[in-house]
Amino acid sequence: MTDYLDRLARVAADTRFDALPEATVEAAKRVLLDTLGAILAGSALPENGRLARLAAARAPHGTATLLGHGVRADALWAALVNATAGVALEVDEGNRLGGGHPAIHVIPGALAVAEEQELDGRRLVESVVAGYEIGSRIGGATTPRANVHSHGTWGTIATAVAVARLGDAPASTIRDVINLSASMSPANSWTPALEGATIRNLYPGRAGLQGILAVELQRCGFTGLRDAPSDVYASILGDRFDGALAEEGLGERYRIEQNYFKLHACCRFNHFALDAVLALRRANSFDADDVVRLRVTTIPFGARMADREPTNTLAAKFSIPYSVAAALVLDRTDHAAFEPPALGDPRIRALARRIEICSDPKMSPRRTDYPTAHVRIALRDGRMLEDTTTVARGDAANPVRPEELVAKFLGLAAPVLGPTQARRVVDGAHAVETLKNVRELTALLVPGR
Repeated sequence: MTDYLDRLARVAADTRFDALPEATVEAAKRVLLDTLGAILAGSALPENGRLARLAAARAPHGTATLLGHGVRADALWAALVNATAGVALEVDEGNRLGGGHPAIHVIPGALAVAEEQELDGRRLVESVVAGYEIGSRIGGATTPRANVHSHGTWGTIATAVAVARLGDAPASTIRDVINLSASMSPANSWTPALEGATIRNLYPGRAGLQGILAVELQRCGFTGLRDAPSDVYASILGDRFDGALAEEGLGERYRIEQNYFKLHACCRFNHFALDAVLALRRANSFDADDVVRLRVTTIPFGARMADREPTNTLAAKFSIPYSVAAALVLDRTDHAAFEPPALGDPRIRALARRIEICSDPKMSPRRTDYPTAHVRIALRDGRMLEDTTTVARGDAANPVRPEELVAKFLGLAAPVLGPTQARRVVDGAHAVETLKNVRELTALLVPGR
């Protein structure tokens, strides 16, 4: 008898570039470019530079590029380093249907292995689409425990499926790999993100490393449970796992086409309020000093993101009051809005103290038929402004123009690579299917090429 894992594994094994719809290939290119931008920008953080040098020293004969750095390592270390960098600035894409942020759990590992094996661009696209699909679906079938963070949780499976697909593994092997990697899932909590402890950035990095390792363990002859996702995600990391939900709509439209891109450099759960606040700002003339009080009603998890006085950059990215205040004071929501000197700006701190966070149990980041945030602003002149967000900008259900995504990439990558080389990466990602060897692309992802 077949079950949901057999069907998921068959879809992954059957993912062939020539059979992919054009819309899926174009979506994969956009996701690839966006993820490369996130990794390059994050690579500039001091701790990520030191991690890259550690990886290169530990694996001195490796052939996988550490993006943003002039050194290499083996695929396991490269997946760890690149995925860690890619999540550090909170600009990586995600998927509201499930899996949290699938691309950062797929692309670093797939790219590293594809480069190591000198595979072509079509093979890379196949693997990314397959890994993204399965990771998102397993994530969407899970009801995680209240303090379980989405980063890393299903990422080991996503990377493992992508790497198995690169090896042209049959469906039976991919099922084995899913079960092995599920039992290797990291147990990650929300607390470091909310407090701003950067160990949280290792979540997808660890998942990527272990996903590659899971494929190698299967080749070594290690065995897994018959249905490991149901074991891990219904008892340890989740309150419930529904295998039938994992295959709902399978084969209708690839998940990578239904993603969202981040247009604010902070946790996605801030975006609902930010979109509404910025829409009010565009439609009405007022300054941050004009705000007497501001109330945000949003998804239930928003209550945990109500810290008005975050003490560091990462914590600020998980604070709705800080994010909204910074947007109104600085008129920007890029990474600079969350780092010094903005972090200590007394105007932002004063406004954040006038922001109240409430929750509505009917609001959900997955819904498209009900608001995800309602914002009410009281101004000194007596005006009362209100607006709602249902689907945040950048989601497939509320898309932005491709030019805006390219501009986002250039803003992230140009400071690391220079504007001319960053443009060459755009061209390379947009033509990834023509690459005979993915090293043609990775060669552009270090400075000075």
